[in-house]
Amino acid sequence: MPTVLLIFGLRFFFYADEHKPIHVHLESSDGRAKIALEPEVELVENKGVKPRDIKRALDLAVEFREEFIQKWNEFHN
Repeated sequence: MPTVLLIFGLRFFFYADEHKPIHVHLESSDGRAKIALEPEVELVENKGVKPRDIKRALDLAVEFREEFIQKWNEFHN
């Protein structure tokens, strides 16, 4: 489970056996979520992450989208 970003207590990562569309998983102290990166950044699933942290995570996913996609492709290709 490579961690691609750890910031503000939010861990963005993906699993080694991931599938498309490209997405990133999020872990906080409260729960987990899944955020799609393609075709656009959007929340796919939330299991306990506070709304404030979801907003911050979505903003960060937009900011770091290209880096996340690059790391995904490096790891999975």
